Amino acid sequence: MNSYLIPLGLSVTKIAIIIGLFLLVYFIRKVVFDLIQNSIFKIKSLKSSSEDILKSIRKLSEIMIILINVELAIYVYNDYIPIESLGVYFNVMYAFLVTFIVYRVVNTVADIKLKKIAAQQRKIKNEVINVGIRVLNVLIWIIGFLVMLRLFGVELTAVISGLGIGGLAIALASKDSLANFFGTLSILFSDVFSQGDWIEVDGKEGTVVEIGLRVTKLRTFDNALIAIPNAVVANKDVKNWNKRSLGRRIKMSLGIKYDSKPQNIKNALSDIYNMLDKHPGIATQNTKFDHSLNESKKPRIVRSKDDEQGVKKTLLVYLDEFSDSSINILVYSFSKTVIWAEWLEVKQDVMFKIMEIFEKNSIEFAFPSMSLYHESGLDLLGKK
Repeated sequence: MNSYLIPLGLSVTKIAIIIGLFLLVYFIRKVVFDLIQNSIFKIKSLKSSSEDILKSIRKLSEIMIILINVELAIYVYNDYIPIESLGVYFNVMYAFLVTFIVYRVVNTVADIKLKKIAAQQRKIKNEVINVGIRVLNVLIWIIGFLVMLRLFGVELTAVISGLGIGGLAIALASKDSLANFFGTLSILFSDVFSQGDWIEVDGKEGTVVEIGLRVTKLRTFDNALIAIPNAVVANKDVKNWNKRSLGRRIKMSLGIKYDSKPQNIKNALSDIYNMLDKHPGIATQNTKFDHSLNESKKPRIVRSKDDEQGVKKTLLVYLDEFSDSSINILVYSFSKTVIWAEWLEVKQDVMFKIMEIFEKNSIEFAFPSMSLYHESGLDLLGKK
């Protein structure tokens, strides 16, 4: 058999060594994985998620094992392949894989922690954690890249000096990116909106999906995804519809006919007001609200608690306007709920009750109309 292997630079001994090294490396991998798993089990907060963490790095570790086996095989077979010339490339690939493994572990652990925080409803903003994770990921890859450069023999001091010299050019070239990054910081520290909030900004409206390092993503109500640069968001007026604790506005202008009797109108106004004042879904001055539930932790300053926490209880029913074809009644109130579907249900019930009140008081809704007056003594052509 050796007679066939000798021309290839191999022998039974070398093949046995290579196979033995392959088996040894796989055995070491299993031992290392068991050690990692045991270490994770000792951390109570990660114990239940050990399988997810190991799953995130299993494929990468298998690739690393293959690389190690290939390098060992080349080392044994070095009569024809100079291992010294390939060593640096293997080291760079190892550095890349280790960086990738650290990146995967950090993101897996972060995802687990975020789910626990969401389940426990802690007062920690998800977007702050997300931005922190992204910054950490960038740092991981920067460190990994610098290590790979160093393995190629590049002097890091020269690289850093080069960055210092070219810093101005980089800053000018990436001014939009810097503006977006500072916009991100402004959004996070101003606490104007959070993930999941329904906002309106720069003519766009939707639910905040993510506040990233560069853009804020909104999911519109027709299910499109919009990405708005954070520099734009930070410098535009933002309307946050979720910053309401009690009270979603119900505003109506009811047009009634001019032939409605004044006393009937007065009775209808009184009935509508009383109906709203007693309605279980309408907020009134008697509606109780516990401000301590949403009280800000910031230092107290002179401000209205109702305005700060989004509490509205205004209730108005008045004759409002003599328009071209109707007498208009203003109905202005707020539902107790701020949830859209529940608000629609309350509004619908109020509208049905107003129709019943108008019918009770012999009042009819007006509709746009035009009156034509025919002067006596003239025919349609204007002749006498």
